[in-house]
Formats: sequence, C-alpha cells, structure tokens
Amino acid sequence: MIIGIVTFDLSLPECHSLKEKRMLLKSLKARLRNQFNISVSEVDWQDKWQRSTVAVAAVGTGKRDLNSMLSHVVESVRSDPRWVILDESLELI
Repeated sequence: MIIGIVTFDLSLPECHSLKEKRMLLKSLKARLRNQFNISVSEVDWQDKWQRSTVAVAAVGTGKRDLNSMLSHVVESVRSDPRWVILDESLELI
C-alpha cells in the first residue's frame, strides 16, 4: 500500500472575507473529490481570508499509478486562475 500526499500553499487574492474563502475552497474540494476520488482538506491558515494550505491524500497499490494520478491533481489545481500557488509538495509514503 502506498500513500500519496500533495500539499498546496495558496494565495487567494480575490477573497475579501472568510465566507468568500470558504465558498472558493468548498468548490475546489468538491471538484477534486468528484474528479479524482481523493481526500481533500484545508490544513492551515483557516483564520486568514487570502491564504490557505490544502492537502490532498490518496491511497493506491502502485507508485507509478498513484504518482500519475496526483500529477493530474496538481495540473488541475494549477489550471484554475482563482488562486496563486505559492508552494506545492508531493510525497509518496
């Protein structure tokens, strides 16, 4: 069993309140869950409206397949102009 984790440190320049931030992240989390069948959670910066750290986790049987799927997740997050990715990391355990 292999566990893959991707974390994104995001800047949310268009958010002007926590309510806007929650709506934006809810949309991101729902899209990733539906498209890739993975776990997604905000793991840091919950009290700041224009910052967030989002973690994605998936479990698989092979490194190659899991790495490929998580690479697609990264591309999906990168392609959305509503946020700026300040940092990202991918880890396979």
